[in-house]
Amino acid sequence: MRLVQITDAHLYADKQARSRAGVPWDHLQCVLQAVIAEQPDFLVLTGDVSQDETATSYALASEAMSQLPCPWAWMAGNHDQPALMQAEHPLVDEVSLPPWRLLLLHTPVEGEPYGELGRDALAGLSAKLQGDSRPTLIAMHHPPVDVGASWMDAIGLQDRDAFWEVISAFPQVNIILFGHAHQLYSQQVSRHDAVSSEGVMVYGCPAISDQFMPGATHFMIDEASRPGYRIVDFKDQQWETWVERVTV
Repeated sequence: MRLVQITDAHLYADKQARSRAGVPWDHLQCVLQAVIAEQPDFLVLTGDVSQDETATSYALASEAMSQLPCPWAWMAGNHDQPALMQAEHPLVDEVSLPPWRLLLLHTPVEGEPYGELGRDALAGLSAKLQGDSRPTLIAMHHPPVDVGASWMDAIGLQDRDAFWEVISAFPQVNIILFGHAHQLYSQQVSRHDAVSSEGVMVYGCPAISDQFMPGATHFMIDEASRPGYRIVDFKDQQWETWVERVTV
């Protein structure tokens, strides 16, 4: 089973519109062509599909994703309009990837750059995990950890402590994927409770659009870096993951 993560396309209704470091539509096409060659079994797009939050931008994204040889899911980021996304392609909260289970969490807060799950969503997550012991991968837009860039850490998941309190009770949660940070990231996070000797692996992914400078104290583009995607190969309950970059 091969899963691919892509993230942060930041598309405009105008295919020729530029971001700070290129044309997002062109970046998306290059990334998808590379992904198709990887022969994925499933793809997840972890938010910020649009920059201008228009219906046309989501129609363009759905059109581009139709090239994929596999099923795919997406989630909203802080720049997105979920209702417009739902009109183009379903927003789902769970996918079966036997023997794994993928849970997609909604973290955006309307009108804010930061993310939050909230008490009800955290209770729902706990209930889902209580009812199913399959090895579990969680995907979300906002990082549930500090990535080392202070300005980005300030707009990550605000209720991360409560999130980790829930996760710590469930040893079947092995992997968390996030977007939003526009940079490569990998860290093992120790569980708060001694339910497992192993931590949870947390992974960030390069953006489709502009790349952000790791370790920056304020917003800064990494002009030397390239768009990319993350591959996660599953074999039974084990996995291997890495990032590929794309020249645009």
